[in-house]
Amino acid sequence: MASAALAGSLVLTACSGGSGGGGSDAGPEPKITVSPGEGKDVKLGSQISVKAEGGKLTEVEVKDAKGEKVTGRLADDGATWTADGKVGPKNTYTVRSKAKGGKDGKGKEATSTATFTTQAAPSVNKLTNTPGGGQTVGTGMPVSILFDHPVDKSKRAEIEKSLTVTSTPKVEGAWGWVKDWSGHDRIDWRPKTYWPSGTKVNVKGLLAGVDSGEGGWFAKNYAWDFSIGADHKAVIDVPSHTLTMLENGKPVGTIKGSAGSPVDPTRGGIHTVRSKNADETMDSSTIGHGNEWMLDSKWVTHLTASGTFLHSAPWNQSIGVENNSHGCFGMTTSDAKKVYDFLPIGSTVEVKNTTSTKVTDPGNGLSVWQETWEQWQKRSALK
Repeated sequence: MASAALAGSLVLTACSGGSGGGGSDAGPEPKITVSPGEGKDVKLGSQISVKAEGGKLTEVEVKDAKGEKVTGRLADDGATWTADGKVGPKNTYTVRSKAKGGKDGKGKEATSTATFTTQAAPSVNKLTNTPGGGQTVGTGMPVSILFDHPVDKSKRAEIEKSLTVTSTPKVEGAWGWVKDWSGHDRIDWRPKTYWPSGTKVNVKGLLAGVDSGEGGWFAKNYAWDFSIGADHKAVIDVPSHTLTMLENGKPVGTIKGSAGSPVDPTRGGIHTVRSKNADETMDSSTIGHGNEWMLDSKWVTHLTASGTFLHSAPWNQSIGVENNSHGCFGMTTSDAKKVYDFLPIGSTVEVKNTTSTKVTDPGNGLSVWQETWEQWQKRSALK
């Protein structure tokens, strides 16, 4: 976490004369009040603040038990500092502050050191973030946060307020709550339209000390960065048995394949590549077909958690001629590798002209593009 030193105030102090002050403005020493004050078992959800009565703060430094600094903001009047987030459970904080008296902060100096310990949480909620820090991903990648314990609906607005996504260049987007295919609660942030290539993204979650309900409290803050890579997409046209690869919106290659049969048609709409496997065993029992098949496949690109994949299908003698799969798009092994290499995680694959009437839920994989922007915004807890 970044330093919380009051750089602007320190500059003003350095230019204002000696520490003893002078003139009629000097006045008495200011009184520094730290909240929470000294003590143990400070209530979870508390927010640290420092106030200089009769003066202005010149320095505030807050550290936790691990020596990490807590960020905060100085009010316009220079007399109050407030931490950005809340105190985490079972932690010790030390608050060191300085202030100078008088309405212009040129008077006598006062110092303060306060230490307090917070309560333990009855249970702790953790998160798993996608994409991971430092990754380069496709232009359709959402920010996805999966919680390991349930999040009460009454707590979602506060959690959402604690999460921020910033990017260079600036991109408009919104958070939406979904139910992950695993059954766990999840919140995703998707841009209004696809990310521009080269965008740098930063995600922060000031979640320490935030209550998620019966699932527990968050114990720490989170921050990570990722980048957007080349604009690679694909479009599958089911009747023509083709997958067209697009770079910057222009076709760069077309591949023949076999989509879902009339009985199990491939789901339509815009899918997001969620993961990839160079080798995988296709097990019919995982998609509700019992023990019908157990087939080894290569260059598998996953679109949904429920089993919509792009993959090699060397057993299929009707590739490019007939749609006879169970919902996937099968190709020759060499073509499957071309698609595998071309589409990064976070890129999109649009399925057109299918007979399927099934609507893929956004929590089934990273399927945030299955909904319009207007539909997606309604998933926010802040609406």
